[in-house]
Amino acid sequence: MSSSVKQNSELVAKRWALALMELALEDENISKEDILDDLREISATIESSEELSNVINNPSISTEEKQIVLCKIFQTNIMPIVYNFLYVLNLRKRIGIIPEIAIAFEKELENVKNITKINVTSAIDLADERKEDIKTKIAEKLNKNVVIEWGVDNEIIAGLIFNIDELIIDNSVRHKLEDLSKEIIKG
Repeated sequence: MSSSVKQNSELVAKRWALALMELALEDENISKEDILDDLREISATIESSEELSNVINNPSISTEEKQIVLCKIFQTNIMPIVYNFLYVLNLRKRIGIIPEIAIAFEKELENVKNITKINVTSAIDLADERKEDIKTKIAEKLNKNVVIEWGVDNEIIAGLIFNIDELIIDNSVRHKLEDLSKEIIKG
């Protein structure tokens, strides 16, 4: 898939995910987490079955035939809002981007819950109390709830590398040494 097609697919998926989230937000009794679970289940089911994937992605199979298959597989296993969403996706010939929609919906859910996912890499495994201290400081600084995935890379020598929504803040000794080396070479 070319990068422009992939970008377009992600943009379309984001629009569909946003529409589903807006629908879900209209009813406070609907669990957005359950919607996400259903989207993931649909995606995993399609991806794990070559036969189902072929049916879904085959343009020569009619929308009606695809709907019969989707109905048999999913109607009793997922929430009505998600089934209706699946039905509309099929009518609009967008059922093939359900994995991207699941990813986009998860990001929308994080926005609604004011959550930011962060990757933090250190040279050594940090003590739990140090991790909690770092997490608290980041949450205060960003004014968000943070979910941190911790990593260890002993090549950074010391310091931390933060990856926040694809923004990388490299505070490692290795990075500082590389910068110093570039300055020395420039003279």
